[in-house]
Amino acid sequence: MKLSREIKTGIVVLTGILAFIFGLSYLKSSSFFENNKTLYAVYDHVGGLQPGTQVSINGLSVGNVVSIRFKDTTGKLLVTFSVSDDFEFSKNSHAEIYDTGIIGGKGIQIHPVFDDSPMVKSGDTLKSSIKPGLTALVQEKLTPLQMKVEGAVSHADSLLMNVNDVLDDQTKLELRQSIAGLNNLIGTFKSSADKLNVLLENNKEQLDSSLKNVDNITTNFSKLSDSLAGAGLAATVADFKTTVERLNKVLGQIEKGEGSLGKLANDSKLYDNLTDASKELDLLLQDFRLNPKRYVNVSVFGKKQKDYELPENDPAAQNKN
Repeated sequence: MKLSREIKTGIVVLTGILAFIFGLSYLKSSSFFENNKTLYAVYDHVGGLQPGTQVSINGLSVGNVVSIRFKDTTGKLLVTFSVSDDFEFSKNSHAEIYDTGIIGGKGIQIHPVFDDSPMVKSGDTLKSSIKPGLTALVQEKLTPLQMKVEGAVSHADSLLMNVNDVLDDQTKLELRQSIAGLNNLIGTFKSSADKLNVLLENNKEQLDSSLKNVDNITTNFSKLSDSLAGAGLAATVADFKTTVERLNKVLGQIEKGEGSLGKLANDSKLYDNLTDASKELDLLLQDFRLNPKRYVNVSVFGKKQKDYELPENDPAAQNKN
């Protein structure tokens, strides 16, 4: 059967329409013959999300973004996307915009929820959220650091201005002189250290000999300590301690007036008697020296003995007068 020109033209047009439809479906990453449900989500900012971007669940592509338009006069954006009917989840699930790569690109991932709520159906609106991307996280972390750096730079600038105000010409001159003096002091220390090194080098033998003598003295002292320990020094110290304790006891008794020494040390009357006896003995010895004939009288012819007269400084003679 021979086809007319009109039929051929119709077939060509119909084929072109079908090819256009299939191509558009391929570019939108959706199958024209598959059963999908249409869902919605509202965002304040989509961050560069484009129609045709894939929609995924746990990394698996389950649909794509159909369109993005204003929801109302508030400026919020209504995102329309499709999800395959093979995936069932609760209406409480939410759709999150996330970065699909490091260098950019946005996608929607659905966080499915399985609870007692009704399952999602075509025309429902899911809860929305936006996951911060790498750039947003870096900017979030760097913003406080940037503010701190700016504050530090501002403080440093103020500090430098204050330093410039303090360091006038006179102060700068004094600071230079102080640094020069410090350099001279360091040079003096270095010179003294060099001289000390030369002195130590020249007297190395004497120093070695002195150190050996110190070592010998230490050794001898150690031997002496061992000898004292072996000679019963501990017992001697213990005996000395006992003697000291006894001496303290005797001194305590004397102080209390106990015993002969205690009475002698604490009885003032006895002290006065001894003092008077000493004076009388002194006067007796003086009189004996001056008048020995009063005490030793040798008379051949029976001469009468001379009467005894008290000395002038005798207390008995003073009392008599």
